[in-house]
Amino acid sequence: MDIKTFYQSMPKAELHVHIEGTLEPTMVRDLASRNNIPLPRALSALELKGTNNYAFDDLSSFLAVYYGAMGVLHTSQDFFDLAYAYLLKCRAQNIVHAEIFFDPQAHTSRGVAFSTVITGLRDALSKAQVELGVSAQLIMCFLRDMSAESAMATLDEALSSPYKEWISGVGLDSDERGNPPSKFAAVFTRARREGAAAGWKLTCHCDIDQENSIEHIRQAVRDIGVDRIDHGTNIVEDGKLVDEVRGKGIGLTCCPISNSVVTRDFKGKEMMELMDRGVRVTVNSDDPAYFRGYVNENLALMCDGTHVGFKELTQLQRNAFMISWIDDEQRNKFLKSLDDFVEASGVKR
Repeated sequence: MDIKTFYQSMPKAELHVHIEGTLEPTMVRDLASRNNIPLPRALSALELKGTNNYAFDDLSSFLAVYYGAMGVLHTSQDFFDLAYAYLLKCRAQNIVHAEIFFDPQAHTSRGVAFSTVITGLRDALSKAQVELGVSAQLIMCFLRDMSAESAMATLDEALSSPYKEWISGVGLDSDERGNPPSKFAAVFTRARREGAAAGWKLTCHCDIDQENSIEHIRQAVRDIGVDRIDHGTNIVEDGKLVDEVRGKGIGLTCCPISNSVVTRDFKGKEMMELMDRGVRVTVNSDDPAYFRGYVNENLALMCDGTHVGFKELTQLQRNAFMISWIDDEQRNKFLKSLDDFVEASGVKR
């Protein structure tokens, strides 16, 4: 089996994907028409250029386009369609389990009810489990460039029934500049305490090459007590912190293609260094509609730009199943399916 067929066919988990970041331009146009609203400015410009790709050149310009495009999402059906389209992509790419970020504040701040957002997403996940055989969970993220009070109010809604049982954990995303994890320490403390009965876990974006990157990773690990770190490859700059993360079993959900767009470096060398040192590194897509690459495309970049081979591809997926927020029975099932696949492929482990 050639390596491309191997990574395309192997059973995979995706642990770092923003559902709003799967909003393809074609769907933006369709939803704008269905909801009888003007196309967002970001898409209007693309219409004139005759392209189906979003245009941006750094994190700030990306976020401006990103939040503008999601303005077409208004109804539960919109959120259902968004999530189900992504889950169809999962099936096509042999992703058997996905843990999906969503940003309720990005919608409640423009008048869309929390219930509208989460109900549409939840219904899509339930349908995909039955009809597509794709397992999926929701991770609610707080927007770090909004206030801690806004995050706490969002947590209030998430902790109410039945939403509390629909969420597997909480995270922190959006613009990191001037918004360290410590800003939300009280929010995460409450989330861990009051979400414990529902099995909630904690994660936090520590974006690459940001100001105070190492300090933010330190806060996420020691002050917030995260179970995972999203991105986080700058940790290679601090050997003691690498050892601490490895010792605690904290995994990194890395996204090569988005790295290459935001910083012109996909951080493959750093990812492989961390994996060689025993850190549970994983490969994910982040915002695939914007960065033009789902999981298989990200794995292709790793194969082209690093020493990744069959052994490393297998380890990356083993890491993903190991750090996923599922019960042991489901984890063992996925790990067995991975082992069976590798055995059947005939490649050397």
